[in-house]
Amino acid sequence: MVDITHKISTLRTAFAQAVVKVHNPDTIHAIKNDNVPKGNVLEAARIAGLFAVKNTSSAIPDCHPLPIEKTDFNFELSENSIRIEVEVQTIYKTGVEVEAIHGVSVAAVTMYDMLKPIDKEIEITDIKLLSKKGGKSHFSDKMDKPVNAAVIVCSDSISAGKKEDFAGKAIIRKLEASGVEIRAYNIIPDEVEDIQQQVKEHQGNGINLIVVTGGTGLSKRDVTPEAIKPLLEREIPGIAEAMRNYGQERMPYAMLSRSVAGMIGNSLILAMPGSTRGAEESMDALFPHILHIFKVMEYSK
Repeated sequence: MVDITHKISTLRTAFAQAVVKVHNPDTIHAIKNDNVPKGNVLEAARIAGLFAVKNTSSAIPDCHPLPIEKTDFNFELSENSIRIEVEVQTIYKTGVEVEAIHGVSVAAVTMYDMLKPIDKEIEITDIKLLSKKGGKSHFSDKMDKPVNAAVIVCSDSISAGKKEDFAGKAIIRKLEASGVEIRAYNIIPDEVEDIQQQVKEHQGNGINLIVVTGGTGLSKRDVTPEAIKPLLEREIPGIAEAMRNYGQERMPYAMLSRSVAGMIGNSLILAMPGSTRGAEESMDALFPHILHIFKVMEYSK
């Protein structure tokens, strides 16, 4: 199966349909009057569809098992057809499109099985996904203006040339994948004055997003939060909480991170872990949906 461990859980919804066409108009009357020999067609189809939605991963090899939070079937009867529509919802890392299509398909086949003794020319048609929403793509805003960024790597050893930077480069790759333009990339030692000077300079140059990686731990040289917090005009605690929560689900040591986030003027400042894994997971936790901040600022002007 496709790896979804890097994804975040969001509310995901899918609508799908199937149409069962009948040849004999009396078939519709039999359904409405509950006179079909095999039983109540709509109720049997609904129950079969519910089981199908919940057991999709057992029938479709590449589907992930996921918690189904809501399934709602609706049946629309016309003179020569029954339209089946289902809504499926989950709060999870992947969507429920296949679950919805599987559900209406099995509901339609159940109808076919129950009705074929009284109507030999039944046809199942128009099985399709009607709509879906949720996931990162649903929370990606199209900006009127491009967002630019500066990445600051805080590390004594990297700035001294003793180690290579991987975390900062990983952040740059993920920013570029979200359509963010990289304007600057700096490597500096773990010094409060250096960190503040770099942040102030980039903010003064109109950089929208300033990402600082490193120095958020608990060693004596980890001073990034102490450098950044006094500069913030408005702290945004939820961003740091999101990073820690996402990391905590994958690594228990994430609770020790002292990541911070907030605004200086119209610039968003993010301070995240300096390990490559910690930086990558923090970026996965926040992007692209964090870019909604800049959409809010556009509307508030």
